[in-house]
Amino acid sequence: MEIINCLESSGFRKNTTHLIRHNVLRSARASAKTVYRTRNVFSSNSVRADFNIFSLIQNLRGQIGVAGKRLKIASRFAWLVPVVLLCIASPFFVSKFISFSESFAKNINLNPVSMDEFQALDNAMSEFAFDRTSYFDSEGNIFSEDGIKVEANSILLKQPVVFQNYTVKPGDTISGISSKFGLSNISTLIAVNNIGNVRSIYAGQKLSVPSVDGLVHLVLKNETLDSISKKYSVAVSDLLDINDLSSEKLQEGQKIFIPGARLDSNSLRKAMGELFVNPLKIKYRLTSRFGWRADPFTGVASHHTGIDMACPTGTPIYASMSGKIAYTGFSSVFGNYVIINHYDGYQTLYAHMSKIIAKKGEVVSQGAKIGLVGNTGYSTGPHLHFTVYKNSKLVDPLTV
Repeated sequence: MEIINCLESSGFRKNTTHLIRHNVLRSARASAKTVYRTRNVFSSNSVRADFNIFSLIQNLRGQIGVAGKRLKIASRFAWLVPVVLLCIASPFFVSKFISFSESFAKNINLNPVSMDEFQALDNAMSEFAFDRTSYFDSEGNIFSEDGIKVEANSILLKQPVVFQNYTVKPGDTISGISSKFGLSNISTLIAVNNIGNVRSIYAGQKLSVPSVDGLVHLVLKNETLDSISKKYSVAVSDLLDINDLSSEKLQEGQKIFIPGARLDSNSLRKAMGELFVNPLKIKYRLTSRFGWRADPFTGVASHHTGIDMACPTGTPIYASMSGKIAYTGFSSVFGNYVIINHYDGYQTLYAHMSKIIAKKGEVVSQGAKIGLVGNTGYSTGPHLHFTVYKNSKLVDPLTV
């Protein structure tokens, strides 16, 4: 066996050593490459992961910035949101607030105490309204509350007429006063007091009341007691007795009382006067009628106490009937208003005036200027709110 050849072969030793070293290095390089590739893969993934997170953060920051700008812009107009909501809800709350506040308000004129102002107005109107306690027909004949015709006292026709003074009181009517003094026809008070329109009578006015029904006749030139007797179909003896005359001789301008005489139907109708005239003399627009309607502010159904007559601010307002100014003042609901007491149970209210011309306690004739159209109080625009009361109750102004 040739051991020496093997041991002594240096080439083999070198080749083997080189091969081992080469294999080891190659393995090491392979391992290193594997590690490098693995590390590169991991590093690559890590970089990509880091990149995605950063991009997300950057993206979010960008979106937040945009949102912030939008919010910043929106914040400038954020105050509009509550304003819009307030505008939408305010009519309802304003209405409720007015009702609540007015329930505790104390207006000098209307004197509301723990009640809504509308109710206070009703009370004020009722307090001063003239209640009718007796009635009369188209001929002036007076009837009691039971519908029984009042008869004249014939015994008094033979006695001299006696005149009494009477002061009209709230609650009085022409028929009521007549009945109180035993008269049977309203013509007597109208004729004796030369009343051109019974609705011009007011509380506090002085009336002359005769003891019997009849008229006062003014003697004309060349007129005799006999001619007067024939004109009124009254006996001369009755004329002598009722006027306490000792002679039939008369003088021009002398006043003679004619017992039992009465106004003719045309004169009586004229004395009763036209019930109402329009409080506005220009063309107007009827914006709201009497009765139930939707409130213009809240939309809630409510009872409208009169009619609304729309026309320009400053338009003159006139008294629809003769009467006495009961109230003038301001109310948060009716604004500047005027209340007029008329005869025979009527009252009228004129509201939302821009200016009040009439004065409390003043006696005004039909058609007298009492104020100017306005937009004061609980109002949606310039107009006249016109209300009519009859014996303490609301009446549709379009029906009187």
